[in-house]
Amino acid sequence: MNAPILTESHPYYEAFADEAEIFEAAWKNRLPLLIKGPTGCGKTRFVAHMAARLKLPLYTVACHDDLTAADLVGRHLLVDGQTVWCDGPLTRAVREGGICYLDEVVEARKDTTVVLHPLADDRRLLPIDRTGELLAAPPSFMLVVSYNPGYQNLLKGMKPSTRQRFVSLRFDFPAAEREQRILEREGGCPPDLARRLVGIAQALRQLQEHDLEEAASTRLLVYAGLLIGGGMDPVTACRAAIVDSLTDDTEVAEALMEVIRASFGQ
Repeated sequence: MNAPILTESHPYYEAFADEAEIFEAAWKNRLPLLIKGPTGCGKTRFVAHMAARLKLPLYTVACHDDLTAADLVGRHLLVDGQTVWCDGPLTRAVREGGICYLDEVVEARKDTTVVLHPLADDRRLLPIDRTGELLAAPPSFMLVVSYNPGYQNLLKGMKPSTRQRFVSLRFDFPAAEREQRILEREGGCPPDLARRLVGIAQALRQLQEHDLEEAASTRLLVYAGLLIGGGMDPVTACRAAIVDSLTDDTEVAEALMEVIRASFGQ
């Protein structure tokens, strides 16, 4: 059993294998890292933990359809009547020698990969066309990206020419015992409640391919645990934190609620 990686200054993270060692080895060897796994399985928390563990500044970008290369690199802005260049998060991470984490990178516009390619190979360069700068990334800089393979399609897949520039880690939902420990720590759940919530999640995850677009995440279980710990009825808390976050279909929601009521004996 892997012990949780936890110190007072590090965000809580429960290890499942050798992912921390792989991350640190990639950083030491100046290699970019790709983390793939379902929504809510701990990818972002893991990166935050590793940034704290390595004592590096972390710039996290939640990628979306309208994210452009300029959003990452920077742009000129009008300040007090003067045009001033403002670095984007990617540029700041390069200048400071920190970590730039692009969450759900495949959601960003395709022109972002043009910026990432020279940073993600042995050149480790960031060209800033609008200022004429060519920044060389310092040894401590690291590029980390993530995506959910379950959301991939022909229009939003990661090109092989981009994927093969990265060392990769595959994440999945925690095993039952590990997920229970996470709920006890993060959701303040007593052991019996943590077991019930994990059992519910495992039952709902079996329905993913049939009725749900995505599975019940560990994050949602933590939310349910916090609501229950605050005095909310467990079934009501699970509906608000889990069911209504997973589906808008009333029939599917009712099927999920039957699983939850059965778990709590209602």
